[in-house]
Amino acid sequence: MPRSADSAFGAARGPAGGVRPAPSPATAGSPAAVAVVPPADGGRRWLSSRGWGTILIFLTPALLLFGLLVIAPIALAAYTSLLDWNGFRGTEEFIGLENFRRLLEDEVFVGDLRRGLILIVLSVTVQLPLALGLALLLNQPIRGRAVYRVMFFAPYVLAEVITAVLFQMVLSPNAGLANQVLSGIGLGGLAEEWLSNTSTVLYAVFVVITWKYFGFYMILFLAARQSIPAEIIEAAAVDGATGWNTFRHVTLPLLGPTIRIAVFLSIIGTIQLFDAVWVLTEGGPVNASETMAITMYRYGFESFEVGYASAISIAMFLISLVFALLYQRFVLRRDMEGAVTVIGGKR
Repeated sequence: MPRSADSAFGAARGPAGGVRPAPSPATAGSPAAVAVVPPADGGRRWLSSRGWGTILIFLTPALLLFGLLVIAPIALAAYTSLLDWNGFRGTEEFIGLENFRRLLEDEVFVGDLRRGLILIVLSVTVQLPLALGLALLLNQPIRGRAVYRVMFFAPYVLAEVITAVLFQMVLSPNAGLANQVLSGIGLGGLAEEWLSNTSTVLYAVFVVITWKYFGFYMILFLAARQSIPAEIIEAAAVDGATGWNTFRHVTLPLLGPTIRIAVFLSIIGTIQLFDAVWVLTEGGPVNASETMAITMYRYGFESFEVGYASAISIAMFLISLVFALLYQRFVLRRDMEGAVTVIGGKR
């Protein structure tokens, strides 16, 4: 900045900010020579009165809906979890944390945690890498790639109930397509009662869930890949990087934020899994495919143990909340830096 302009700007700046004449060699004595300087308080004076009123006006409808549809049900479930209650008025009995103690001794619920962990591991190690590989493949200039993208994404559009009914027919032990294909290629010995065998049902459920959701993650990864500037990939090629090295050291790190979000969505979705599993197997056989949500439904709507079902729902909520907070704190921290809105100079 030229010295004359700098002097003019400095002369106009007062300790409290504001607007005042700013004489300079070129404009001295001219009444139009003024410099506009923002207040030194960073706008807090405005936010403390009119600004906060405007903010509250716009936030109130959303806060009311959030309170009625999210906070109130959670609070009601937390209260109900402290009761021995069958759902009918006048039958409540306060039992404190007894329902939560029972959770730790319930073999079905502990099994739900184990089965959920298996599905999470499979989702992160099989489903997401499959989606990433397809996304990278369909980013290449291959013929008909638009058709392939639509084909792979189409299952995500279907409702989970429709997907489950479809795979009930595909995995049927007698006339199911899966066993017929195995018999047709000479592998009839591998035919199974996929949804009736306790050792195969959980993996069959995982196949169904993968078929339903991998298209969503594929589109997510594809969008992230297409957002990478071509110049970066070209620069790596000019430097002599092979295709694998380019993927490992350039593409994969740049896809990191999207991959971390995909892992988060996959884990949260697995914790809350219900619809497809309920239609496929109803949690059977012998609880072999049961999830926490199905256990909650059984106790709440079949056994009418509403207090215990509420305790399961609170356990699911706490597991999801703790995981989300820890994941955001230790995994997404770098991705969220710079995304915090600053109001009035405070975070």
